[in-house]
Amino acid sequence: MEPVLFAWGANSYGQLGLGHKEDVLVPQSLKDVSCKCQDVKSITGGGGHSAVITGSGGLFVCGHNKDGQLGLNHTEDVLCFTLCTALSGFCVKQVACGWDFTIILVGSGLVLSCGSNNFGQLGVPQISGPCLIPQKIESLKEKVVDVAAGLRHALAATESGLVLQWGTGMASQAKRANQGKTLPLFLTAKEPCKVTGLEDVKVKTVAASSYHSVLLTDTGKVFTWGRADYGQLGRHVVVPDGQEACTASEQHLELLGNIPVSVPCLNGASQIACGSEHNLAVVGGQCFSWGWNEHGMCGDGTEANVHVPKPVKALGYTNQMLIGCGAGHSMALCQTPY
Repeated sequence: MEPVLFAWGANSYGQLGLGHKEDVLVPQSLKDVSCKCQDVKSITGGGGHSAVITGSGGLFVCGHNKDGQLGLNHTEDVLCFTLCTALSGFCVKQVACGWDFTIILVGSGLVLSCGSNNFGQLGVPQISGPCLIPQKIESLKEKVVDVAAGLRHALAATESGLVLQWGTGMASQAKRANQGKTLPLFLTAKEPCKVTGLEDVKVKTVAASSYHSVLLTDTGKVFTWGRADYGQLGRHVVVPDGQEACTASEQHLELLGNIPVSVPCLNGASQIACGSEHNLAVVGGQCFSWGWNEHGMCGDGTEANVHVPKPVKALGYTNQMLIGCGAGHSMALCQTPY
């Protein structure tokens, strides 16, 4: 049995690649897709666009394209997956889609970017307006092995173990319940800069979202940190006795200082993916989802937020699976069931 590409959730820009712009609450298969499903090696999505990488290193994209984030040298939305011909001279290894921009890692370790650069998220300071064709991030001198993109910021991990970040990412504007002070946890850089405090962490994959992050270690543990108001951390934040209650995001930032904490029910994970405020993880042949669910992107047939990771029952158990998220949509490539 050949693998099938499924898509569900928000679809107002055609980011599901189904040829229309209607939301989909339960996973739906893509019967007519430009690239053959058995050749798909990676799936991801952004604010309103999606991208898949084929085994030969080709990049296929669809969805929102107002700022040129599809890298197709135009700004029209695309409803079906289309090959990014501007990258024909490269073997694409990984792609990370931000809200309105795209970060592309090629086999040689170079990183390219396209789309909006209003907040420095392209890592190319000499470009002020939208970039319609992928451009190299020249200031990344070391070979890069992994990339991630959030709302307005991006991350890159180098072969030597460094983690770099650029753009503007706001962790929270929440006020402390008792003191009335804002918590300005943010980073601002138009070019890649080193992230400190990760020296003892053995990271396999990092995923960035709007206001939270997810990390997968080489031992299969999943860590989350940041905002928690939609359940996107996959765990409950406890308020100590005697303290005034506040919102989930305020609790987390106040009590944990925005430090990553593991989610035990996801131990043994092999993949993670972040949307705007929701996540997917693959554990033991199942796809787990949690967080924001207004458009049905958690795939449980409802639009209620999911605070603790749970399996997407419609997908069942599979021998092989690839997952990806956009801001408000999800995708999974499933192989033959057990």
